[in-house]
Order: sequence, then structure tokens, then C-alpha cells
Amino acid sequence: MKTKTALGVLSALALSACGGSDTVLPQLAAATPATLTSCATLVSTLALANTSITSAVDVAAGGLTATGVTTPIPAHCLVKGKMNQRTSAVDGASYAIGFEMRLPVAWNGRFYYQANGGLDGSVVTALGSVSGGAPISPALSQGFAVLSSDAGHPAPSPFFGLDPQARLDYGYTAVASLTPMAKNLIKAAYGKTPDRSYFAGCSNGGRHAMVAAARYSEQYDGILAGNPGFHLPKAATAQLWKAQQYATVATLDSSSQPDLTTAVTPAEFKTISSAIIAKCDMLDGVVDNQVQDVAACQTSFNLQTDVPTCSGTRDGTCLSTAQKTVLAKVFAGPKNNAGTDLYSNTWFDPGVAGSNFASWHFGSPATRDAGAVAFIFTTPPSTVAAFAATTGLQYALNFSMETDYPKIFATNSTYTESAWSFMTPPDEANLGTLKNRGAKMVVYHGVADGVFSPVDTARWYDAVKAKNGGDASNFARLFLVPGMNHCSGGLATDQFDMLAPLVKWVEKGEAPASITANARGAGANVVNTELPTTWSANRSRPLCPYPQVARYNGSGDVESAASFSCK
Repeated sequence: MKTKTALGVLSALALSACGGSDTVLPQLAAATPATLTSCATLVSTLALANTSITSAVDVAAGGLTATGVTTPIPAHCLVKGKMNQRTSAVDGASYAIGFEMRLPVAWNGRFYYQANGGLDGSVVTALGSVSGGAPISPALSQGFAVLSSDAGHPAPSPFFGLDPQARLDYGYTAVASLTPMAKNLIKAAYGKTPDRSYFAGCSNGGRHAMVAAARYSEQYDGILAGNPGFHLPKAATAQLWKAQQYATVATLDSSSQPDLTTAVTPAEFKTISSAIIAKCDMLDGVVDNQVQDVAACQTSFNLQTDVPTCSGTRDGTCLSTAQKTVLAKVFAGPKNNAGTDLYSNTWFDPGVAGSNFASWHFGSPATRDAGAVAFIFTTPPSTVAAFAATTGLQYALNFSMETDYPKIFATNSTYTESAWSFMTPPDEANLGTLKNRGAKMVVYHGVADGVFSPVDTARWYDAVKAKNGGDASNFARLFLVPGMNHCSGGLATDQFDMLAPLVKWVEKGEAPASITANARGAGANVVNTELPTTWSANRSRPLCPYPQVARYNGSGDVESAASFSCK
């Protein structure tokens, strides 16, 4: 689908209200609490198939530090273990699905599957993010039993892609193994299985959540997917394609390789951001250095005419004609020589000034994306020797959208399932099972995501709506986050809790009409240093169900969400 068509659909949809369907769906009962019976005895008494519980220890209430944030947590039992231990017949390496579960003494009756991001490969602390930047009340603090895993491989490196089963575990089968194990462990700890089960994550974790909504809808009552890379093989190859475009306007380093960071400097991205704000700020009814009406902005803003063209040396206040040509191609999305779209376009948003946006465009292709494509997303995968013989950047620059890109859909006698098959949700717009049993789904996406296109996610939601008579709001809602980069950051009100509204929707039938998001200014648990100085440290905005937009009411404090309505 071309950019103009997608924007036309978005603009047309924005004219309609986001009301619920007339279909009456089942109402799931609320979870009821229980108390942990024992922690220390779990190791000796629990017998689960293909599972080794290596430790179970009591953790006192207090503060738990993860990713630089210290969060108050309740007393709980920390269980660690492994599933499906084996030695690969293909690469000879040892594999298992490593996990940890944190089981509160005072349990709220709910299970939270914490899907982790990136390449997985490590069992990160099972706290249960509620989404957004530096959340302040994770699922564990709210009384959930939380599971975290490494998705079936022991390191966050791409070489596990040599093993066919490790590929499948990363894609979806680790969830199939871990879900019943976790529920049985909960039963042993509390005397009952969870009343309600939730699945959540951002980035690759958002992809895991989208896959769970399609493959494991019988097992989960609430799905929370953030900035989902649900078309990850395409997005990763698009990253390599971006590197190729930027290399044409980058200066060479001491090794005569293009330094991608010179293609567009931070000052130049800020100039683009300022130009977007100048053209689009007032579209939502108020000048506040934020752009809420992203659809209208794509029509109003023109990269070629609204950003000054350099007449001489680049000084950060203008772009060269060559830079504009490259950026226009990058935002339009990758194409092959026949002009076929190979991944989605993306939107112009002031958040392009965020450092996270640039890091995905310039740093990631030569590191994370090159290795992931080489070993996990193409069949057959590269050999370690061949990959080591070049650089990640050179791999990206040599990647062919004509001959290499089709390998994400390929299989052979060893790798019998393609990357496209094991990484993406099957029949992704068909969520009938999830819907018809009364489960709910909330998706959010930062509009200035530098790796996974929010347009791609909006198109997915449009397809879900079409599959449900034009309205899916009675079981699934998408919230776009203006200015936000990948999962957090950028020029955005990016601190918000989507878990509590999801629970209320699942268990009480109260659909989220909007969700309040706050800026992380001075005094926040982690300050967003990229926020404009003109913003109040406590700025808040409503996040609206797509395709609605937060619009100023015409009066009231511009820094307060209460002065805006979703329309």
C-alpha cells in the first residue's frame, strides 16, 4: 500500500467515532487474591515435565533495581529454572529455556508473562513493565505473579539462529512450553491456577505479544503489545536498506568506510523536527510544541519545501539536496528494483530529534540487525566464519533486496519453517478466538519509532477492524504516542500505565476511552533530558484510541491532559 493511500484511510477513519460494536461479548470474571503457601518447598515437591527448578528463595519487601530504576516491591518467592535442556544436532551447542518467576506472598490472582525485547537470550528481572518510559508501578508491585525467560537460548547474540529449534523457540514455541509450566507452578504455590492471565512486552516483546494473541489466545485474557515488531524480518532487512541509503551521503572514516552518523547530524534532525512543529503544531488546536494530529501533518509537512536547502556548507540549519533525497526514500520505506514495497513507510514526527531515533537508523544496522538477518531471519543462515570475515556494516551494505531479501521466506531440509512463518502472527488480523472468549488487546506505538513503523501497526489495526465489520473497539484498541521513539523517549509524554486499564477492561468491562501520559521532567523517577524547555516538567496528555486525536478544548491549562479531548 502506498503512503498516500494509507494516509487517506487514516484521515477518513479519523472522521468517525471510536465507539464499541453492537456485538455483546462474554464478560470475564475478576481475579481473586490468594496467599503464597510455601516458597522453600517448591524445589523439592514440584515435578513438572521437562523442567528443572534450580532455586526457590524468599525475597523480602523493599526496593528492587532493574535497568537503573529502583522500584518498591512486595515480599515474594523468586523461582529460577530451565526447561527442555538439550544439545543441538546442528551446531553442537547446549540449549534450554531459562526462566525466573516472582510469586508475591500477597497475590492478586493474576499471571503476567513478561515478554522481553531484542534478541532475548537473558533472563531479565521479572518485574512486569506496564509500558512507557521508566514505569513506576510494575506488575510485580501490583501483586501479579510474573514470568521472565531467555526464550530458549543462553546469550543475547544471533548465533543461536544456526539451531532450527532455537529459532522456533525465539519465534513462538518457548511461549508454548512456558505458559503451562508457569500456570502449574502458580497452582503449586497458591493452591489454584491464575484466574486471569496477561501477556505483555515492547519491541520484540510486543511482537511476542502479537504472536500470543494469534497463537495462544485460549491461554491469555489480556494482551499488551508495545511498539510491536510483528513483521520483524522485514523491518530488520529494512534497517540494512536504510544503511545503504545513508551511506550515499555519509563521510568516510579512517578505514574508508561510511560513518553513518554523519549522514544526518543531531542538529539537522532537530532542524527537521522544528520544521514539522512549525507546520503541524496548531493542527490539534493549540501551539504547544507537540503534534497530535499525525495524519493531517503528513499532508501539511513537506520535507522538500519546509526544511531549508543548503546553498553552501552544511551547518545544521539546512539539508543538502542529496540528504533530502535520501530521507524521502527512507521515510517512504524500502523497495526493490521493481518498485515493490518491502516494508512499510513511516511518518514524519517531531520525535525524529530524539537520540533513540538516530541510534536505530545509524547504529543498529551494523550491529543488531546485520547479525539477526544473517543468522536468524534468512535461510540458510550465514556461517560464523563468513560473518566474521566481514564487518556488520559491510554485511548491511552488501545485502541485496533482490536476492537476499527473499531468503526471509525460504526453507530447506534443515530449517523447515521460514523466518517469516516463525516470527510473525499467523493470519494476523483474525483474532476471533481472542475476541469471542471475552479477552481484550491493547496496542501502543510511538509515532517516532526509528525501527518498527507505526504505519505498519496502524494498517494492521485497520485490517482487524475490517475483519470485524469495520469496528474492533469492543476487544482491541490501538494508542499512538506522538513524539515517542522506540518504546520510550523522544519529544513525548511517554510515561503511562496501560496494564491497569487493560485489567479494568478485561475484568470489569470498562474500555479505555483514553490513557493519561506524563512527561518525565524534573522530579520524575528517570528524567527525559530531551524534553523541550518550554514544557512543564509535569506536562500530561491523553493518549487516544486510534484513529482519534487529542485536541485542545479551547480553554484550560495547556500543560494538562484535562484540557484535551479525544476526537
